[in-house]
Amino acid sequence: MDIEDLRTFVEVADAGGVTSAALRLGISKSMVSRRLLRLEKEVGVQLLARSTRGAAITEAGATFRDYAARVCAEIDIAKETILPAGELRGRFRVAAPLTFGTTHFAGVICEMARRHPQLHIQTCYSDRYVDLIAEGYDCAIRVGTLQDSNLVARRVGPIFGSFVASPDYVKANGSPETPSELVEHQALMQGTETWQVMDGDKIVNVRPQGRFKADNGVALAVAATAGLGIAALPDDLIKMELDSGKLVKVMKRHPPPPAGIFVVRPPGQLPARKVRVLTEMLIECFDGGPGPTAV
Repeated sequence: MDIEDLRTFVEVADAGGVTSAALRLGISKSMVSRRLLRLEKEVGVQLLARSTRGAAITEAGATFRDYAARVCAEIDIAKETILPAGELRGRFRVAAPLTFGTTHFAGVICEMARRHPQLHIQTCYSDRYVDLIAEGYDCAIRVGTLQDSNLVARRVGPIFGSFVASPDYVKANGSPETPSELVEHQALMQGTETWQVMDGDKIVNVRPQGRFKADNGVALAVAATAGLGIAALPDDLIKMELDSGKLVKVMKRHPPPPAGIFVVRPPGQLPARKVRVLTEMLIECFDGGPGPTAV
């Protein structure tokens, strides 16, 4: 049984179609179809029900998929074990935020590719929440406060933020001094998120209100500079605006709590060495903190 046929089947099952799986694998759709037909012929069971809408996994395929995924993972670990010390190869899919990703993380990922010329790296830069398991990613770099999930996370560095607004906004609307005053102002948000505010040693949750939303930190910084409201943004992202006076800090006695930079991966006993190497490089770059935790 060919390991690439197994790997292709797992990708199609997870992606829900031949086209998406072909994009993930970097091969043609016809190659994916040939591998699937060869695997089904060998096992003697229909694993996928194909239609014009995609490929739905059969009951037998769902059972077989879990075993196939474990076999692929074990083969990858075995290959890594016998490689020369430090050498990495194969495919490595990483999800990273668009905000910070291209400016802070892209250089580390490129250095990883330079050190390991047999490694094929594909990075998705997006501020949307990427489902690592469903979309077939080995790991993701995430910034801020992690949501509860079954993923395993490793903190690789701290990140500090501030509440900011333009001088014109402060002149027209005043500067909030307490969490209760903050909710009376126009908030620039990514969605309907809760803001966390430091009140001495305690963290207070605030539900801000606002009419302007964007799914990207740079866009929110532009909106704050334009005087549309107050934004909670990482200090590194708005350093130039703060230095130039286009933005000023508000709520200085009640800043956001320190957050973190994390590498998150699907659950499992041991991370792939590719994930460990990226994590170590990020820790070296960003001065990381404690070890792995479940999130």
